[in-house]
Amino acid sequence: MEGPLDGIRVLDLATLFAGPMAAMLLGDFGADVIKVEHPLKPDPSRGHGPGGLWWKMLARNKRAITLDLSTREGQDLLLRLAAGTDVVIENFRPGTLERWNLSYDRLTTANPGLVLARVTGFGQFGPYAHRPGFGTLAEAMSGFAAMTGEPDGPPTLPPFGLADGICALATAYAVLTALRARDVSGVGQVIDMSLVEPILTVLGAQPTVYDMLGVVPPRTGNRSVNNAPRNTYRCADGTWVAVSTSAQSVAERVMRLVGRLDLARRPWFATGAGRAEHAAELDAAVAAWVGARTRDEVLEAFDKAEAAVAPICDIRDVMTDPQLTALDAVTTVTDPDLGPMRMQNVMFRLSATPGRIDWPGRPHGSDTDAVLTALGLTPADLDSLRAKKVI
Repeated sequence: MEGPLDGIRVLDLATLFAGPMAAMLLGDFGADVIKVEHPLKPDPSRGHGPGGLWWKMLARNKRAITLDLSTREGQDLLLRLAAGTDVVIENFRPGTLERWNLSYDRLTTANPGLVLARVTGFGQFGPYAHRPGFGTLAEAMSGFAAMTGEPDGPPTLPPFGLADGICALATAYAVLTALRARDVSGVGQVIDMSLVEPILTVLGAQPTVYDMLGVVPPRTGNRSVNNAPRNTYRCADGTWVAVSTSAQSVAERVMRLVGRLDLARRPWFATGAGRAEHAAELDAAVAAWVGARTRDEVLEAFDKAEAAVAPICDIRDVMTDPQLTALDAVTTVTDPDLGPMRMQNVMFRLSATPGRIDWPGRPHGSDTDAVLTALGLTPADLDSLRAKKVI
């Protein structure tokens, strides 16, 4: 079965992590993604993390070729590839493509419908545009770190590429938006995507609240300034659960379950903000009840009470959780060298045109000959390019 993005070709020139993940998301639903790496300096994600296994996930469904884009021959080949391509994703510092004579104007001379997604730390212009950008910097600059952590602790960064992941989703969305616009106009365009703006967006109405009320969000640990009880609680067997009471009815069910309806009858309990002001008292009641029971007992009781709870899962729990197993959220893919391996499945399910993982990340340059031969290059041409280290 063809994917919904079948017929869309993407050139992935990007590295670590937002750009390549955006290309991965497009490839999951049928786009033909060609990963372009330097012939002598492979993508850093090949060696990232334990055993370099990040590459297997990040480069799934991609064909792998090599091109040295700093050479005239490499630039000419990229232009030939771009002529038959719908989307180019890059994350070089602003001005790099132009320095290589691969500006958007030149890329579109042979393909006016090309969409160029440019992913950088801070955007293509402004006083920080020239700076190297990583997700950590976006997490710091967006306001995320300032509001994350315990009240008496330091600003806290996530232990994974949160800003990169959010930016990848935003970039994939931007690409599909630009392709839809091209369907109408026949003309492509440039996407200027910074790492900092998507994570700023998902932080909610903070800019508006500050603008209108002057409120700066404090660090509250696992508590919320909007409702309570909302926290993590330790069970009798040493495991943890998370409880959320964003809805008033759920908050009442939780207090009924833990035997503290007296708190639910207090006037301040009638609003989320009122409950948040009394979070310590509510937390103490929930913690005492949870702490006297095992996690399984807590989950079962909350389920019967129709109150919102979830186990705090480490990756071992994720791999065996019955709900995630039913969704096939972590699926099995066969690697030619390593055999069966498990990784996150495609992010969502489409009823008529589902996505799929055809293969994990491939060896460096494994598809170079096939891709360039399709452009009309001969074996002698490929030998010459290899001798010059262009491929």
